[in-house]
Amino acid sequence: MIALVDYGMGNLRSVEKALARVGADVRIVSDRKSVLTADALVLPGVGAFGDCMANLEKIGLVEAIRDFVATKRPFLGICLGFQALFESSEEAPGVKGFELFPGTVPRFAVNGLKVPHMGWNELRIQQSGCPLLKDVTDNSYVYFVHSYYCKPKNASVICGTTNYGIDFCSMLWTGNVFATQFHPEKSQAVGLKMLENFVRLGKGQP
Repeated sequence: MIALVDYGMGNLRSVEKALARVGADVRIVSDRKSVLTADALVLPGVGAFGDCMANLEKIGLVEAIRDFVATKRPFLGICLGFQALFESSEEAPGVKGFELFPGTVPRFAVNGLKVPHMGWNELRIQQSGCPLLKDVTDNSYVYFVHSYYCKPKNASVICGTTNYGIDFCSMLWTGNVFATQFHPEKSQAVGLKMLENFVRLGKGQP
């Protein structure tokens, strides 16, 4: 079973439908037990960093998600669910993220470019061995909607980059943790392939 975390924010239904389309037994969950008994976990997100962390804390899922990641079962963070993995965000000064990875989440400040960064852009693969990217071609186009971007201190976790005035980390991978700044559920065939690969990992398949 793939658990999709509901914390009162995000595009749950579109992620749920996309996962079901590629063969997942997906359930929307909002309690610790359901998180910790899942075969794989997805943290989606659309909204504000501060509200995200406050809502997760309120329903007791901050520690539950940290504990799930420690089990080494597959985890996928999407958009805000990616940003929340870091220490902090310029969007919510003083609010701590999950602190699973050293780094911050600054706002785009590129002259002449619109913020938010919205629409299709290229994914430049930096780790060809990433299981989420099996059968995904370098420079494939994926769909973004965001004003802030992740800036890891450790470059080794960067799995993909995208250029929007600057090159930024648009995908992370290390061990059992995968995260995308783009929305795979809105990225048509390319995104569905990534979700299919994630579902396969959740089933213990290579």
